[in-house]
Amino acid sequence: MATLVFDGDCGFCTRSVALMPKSIARTTEVVPYQRADLASLGLTAEQCAEAVQWVADDGSHASGATACARALQVGSLPLRIIGTLLLLPPLSWLSAALYRVVAANRMHLPGGTPACALPPPGDDA
Repeated sequence: MATLVFDGDCGFCTRSVALMPKSIARTTEVVPYQRADLASLGLTAEQCAEAVQWVADDGSHASGATACARALQVGSLPLRIIGTLLLLPPLSWLSAALYRVVAANRMHLPGGTPACALPPPGDDA
């Protein structure tokens, strides 16, 4: 079973996965990285704090907008089409840019809290 790993300390992220269509949830383990066995998934806490992570059945990884598109690809037919389109340029470029904007501002979005803020680049605290 594929695994979608998200930031369980982020209200926006938690709310987003709660809204995930059932067709995706039936085929995907959805787990906050704070409770996941990251080593067995081949992930680090730093990767997971930075972006949502997708680990496919074959062990391959994707993060950010690509992870979201991969998750859509295991859903029902309309979602599979959308996920596939999001992986093709120029939509892949646009979705990656949009993901970065959302991730950088998730504390201001519905469900977001100050705990959702990402640390500044290079901040080892």
